[in-house]
Amino acid sequence: MSDHAAVRRFPLPPLFDPAEGFVVREPEGRGPGWWVGAPSAIYDEERQRFYLYYRQRRPLGQGRGWRVAVAESADGLHFTEIWHATKEQFDSSSIERSCIVKRPDGAYRLYISYVAMPKSRWRIDLLEADDPRGWEPGRRTTILEPEAVDAEGVKDPVVVTVGPHTYMFVPYGPRASIQPGSTEEQLHGTGNVFTIPRIKHPTGLAVSEDGVRFDWLGDATLPGSGWDRQMARVSCVLYTPPVFQVFYDGRTGEGDIYEDKTGLCVTHDLRTFHKLTPDVPLLRSPHGQGCLRYLEAVPVGNRIFFYYEYCRPDGAHELRVHAVEGRARQIR
Repeated sequence: MSDHAAVRRFPLPPLFDPAEGFVVREPEGRGPGWWVGAPSAIYDEERQRFYLYYRQRRPLGQGRGWRVAVAESADGLHFTEIWHATKEQFDSSSIERSCIVKRPDGAYRLYISYVAMPKSRWRIDLLEADDPRGWEPGRRTTILEPEAVDAEGVKDPVVVTVGPHTYMFVPYGPRASIQPGSTEEQLHGTGNVFTIPRIKHPTGLAVSEDGVRFDWLGDATLPGSGWDRQMARVSCVLYTPPVFQVFYDGRTGEGDIYEDKTGLCVTHDLRTFHKLTPDVPLLRSPHGQGCLRYLEAVPVGNRIFFYYEYCRPDGAHELRVHAVEGRARQIR
């Protein structure tokens, strides 16, 4: 290949062997249903510290997503917990993946998703403080409710800022995709519509100028026809000029609920998305049903820190990190 041809090749993000990742947090118990993960992370250049959000989950009937926390680190590997909250503080039956952001004015934001009672619908709220230690669940602001986008639930936000605009990727359950004849009990009887095969789970996109008031733009990533035919949940956005790499979680909805795998899209404008993994996942665990989900990417210098929830041999999920050599740009 000539040198001229080589410069016309756009690189994919450097991949890694998930089994070689460093264990950041272990679940409370052994076996299926015991999880720690759903990470969201940033690197604060001013403080030279990593901040990592994660969720702790117990099996159904023993607490579900009962606790979330934020931890701090100097090296991206070894973390000390500095903040936590429980589902009771949100009057919720479960809390899930959230998104940590630092604003240009120095304020720290946490876009948090949880099941709002008594309707058992997932929604997204915002916590804000000068330091993550100062977040108060009782002083949260509602950012997005499912009724606003004609959905049965909104959760797991991924928030990035590009220029003057803040983009929020929102996995949701559009009412237009519900199987005809589905009842309220069938959709919400378990308290989690995102585990129900009777409804599709694409990711929508909303945009804002202040990170608080968002305008809904419509669908971003859609379920496919194979391994991701029930869900296409954006997990992170990595800017590798001239394109954005968009990682997403997928599942079939047939025997693999909670055991999602990771795929990849690319986009140049955050509006049109092209899947690079339509036939098979990009990343998966070698254990169980192969779950590797909620991938997060944090560029720091010449390395990218990938955080991910990973299925162990016993069926539990743990939180891992794998740092690889590679250039990308932080967009949060």
